[in-house]
Amino acid sequence: MFSEEIINKFKQTPTPFYYYDKKLLQLTLDTLKKAADKYGYIVHYAVKANANLEILKIISSYGFGADCVSGNEVKQAVDCGFSGDKIVYAGVGKSDKEIKLALELGIFCFNCESLQELEVINSLASECGKKASVALRLNPGIDAHTNKCINTGLEDSKFGIDFNYLEDTVKFVQSLENVKLIGLHFHIGSQILDMEPYRLLCQRSNEMQQKLNELNISLPEINLGGGLGIDYQQPDENPIPDFEKLLDLIHQNLKVMPGQRVHFEFGRSVVAQCGTLISRVLYIKPAVKTNFAIADAGFTDLIRPALYGAYHKIENLTSKSKETKTYDVVGPICESTDVFISNLEMPVTNRGDILAFRSAGAYGEIMASRYNLRDIPKSYFFNND
Repeated sequence: MFSEEIINKFKQTPTPFYYYDKKLLQLTLDTLKKAADKYGYIVHYAVKANANLEILKIISSYGFGADCVSGNEVKQAVDCGFSGDKIVYAGVGKSDKEIKLALELGIFCFNCESLQELEVINSLASECGKKASVALRLNPGIDAHTNKCINTGLEDSKFGIDFNYLEDTVKFVQSLENVKLIGLHFHIGSQILDMEPYRLLCQRSNEMQQKLNELNISLPEINLGGGLGIDYQQPDENPIPDFEKLLDLIHQNLKVMPGQRVHFEFGRSVVAQCGTLISRVLYIKPAVKTNFAIADAGFTDLIRPALYGAYHKIENLTSKSKETKTYDVVGPICESTDVFISNLEMPVTNRGDILAFRSAGAYGEIMASRYNLRDIPKSYFFNND
């Protein structure tokens, strides 16, 4: 994937840092826009995946909306060119301050997750002289067959309102003077590679809308969330997820009411493959059962492997050796969990070699921390204009 010119740039740049392939990002956005426009679907980019300013500006230039989960994300989205009336705001714990900010910025919709949240939004909207548009985030009870840490549609999840309470919740919303119910919202998980959960989601959505029709309620918006996975194993062979396959499946299975608009919230699938964490090897440390390749990047820079056992392909970009050895690639953080991967076979690796942690454009830079008082890694695009 990386040209000699780019690798030379890596060698000359202090590590660790994030490198973003702007051309791949734009190609991914072109592919997504074409697939969504085919059916008139509306896309909101999930800002939580990556809030790098340059990336947000590129995505907003395509006319997409934003999916936010904090007040600061709402503000940053607006500052980077996303129109307020294309922003949806989700999350189980929106503070009063965040809700007021979103009301002031005129966002499109709050995705609401509890009766008490609806009460609070109604009260704050009244204070602000506003009427807040809301969608009910429903928990459909669907197993997305993904990592348990990012599976959000099961009945014991903290997210969403149990679908069995749909009728009572709708009646409650209708009693609120400063809240307007405009839609239903779902999100069943992340890194979903099996299309069957999406078909089941369509089926569950159809059932819920039928129940609303029996109550003479027709909502103008339906939001099916996101969660489409990427290929962490072979990023070069499959750099762009199959948006067309997913959206075709939705089109075939979702019953859309007359005049109703369909929304999606894609994050990882948009930005993951365009980002790479670049690191240098500090030391090679032989041990009884392995060889440690100690990198200058740690879980402060890419926490996913330590947090929930996620896999990232790691490549040595500078070793010229034709021989290989087995390594545990670890970071410098003073925690035993600061391990990226164990028993990785790589070309013989030496101090100063450049390592690439692939598919790190989502939940990489955005989750970086200053634990051990480490610097937050910088980001570069180099000559990808």
